[in-house]
Amino acid sequence: MPLKALALNATLKASNAKDASSTERMIGLIDKAMSAHGITTEVIRLADFNIKPGVTSDEGDGDDWPAIRAKLLDADILLMATPIWLGQPSSVCKRALERMDAFLEETDDQGRIVSYGRVAAVAVVGNEDGAHHVSAELYQALSDVGFTIPANAVAYWVGEAMGSTNFVDLDKVPKQVTTSVDMLARNAAHLAGLLQAKQYPGEGG
Repeated sequence: MPLKALALNATLKASNAKDASSTERMIGLIDKAMSAHGITTEVIRLADFNIKPGVTSDEGDGDDWPAIRAKLLDADILLMATPIWLGQPSSVCKRALERMDAFLEETDDQGRIVSYGRVAAVAVVGNEDGAHHVSAELYQALSDVGFTIPANAVAYWVGEAMGSTNFVDLDKVPKQVTTSVDMLARNAAHLAGLLQAKQYPGEGG
């Protein structure tokens, strides 16, 4: 079956913001690279939704997370894309990860977490050093809640320290970025195909 990806854009900017999103630009590059492998990508900008604080899959009236969760579990690949703020993933990125904590208690009849068999990759943009730190945080969190991380599953760009140029402002995407984007897409597609064909064993498997 064709593979599907869901990209969660964790920019702090809503869709109607005046300034363009560097995170959105990076997702666009990865989307294009994924499409070369027959993968369709849906993008959700988290700042556009009311994702309530909490660690369950449904925090009650007005909570938009349940619908996002359904799309996430319907996808084969999750792309978690975040800017760097204060050297860390954005607050809305952390909010989404906290809501995924519920997966730990949601298992099938063989004891497998509901997110098993899904691949996760990471995209990071920012104007200061910190991409490795942020990707490490996301790798660990996504692995904790049941996702599988491919080799070289991060694409990032960071500008000069204390500089004012954003990724979205670049006239040309650096070759190192396009190389890492292509590698991320290639490896995520490969691993997702393997897991789609053969799920992890359950208890006693």
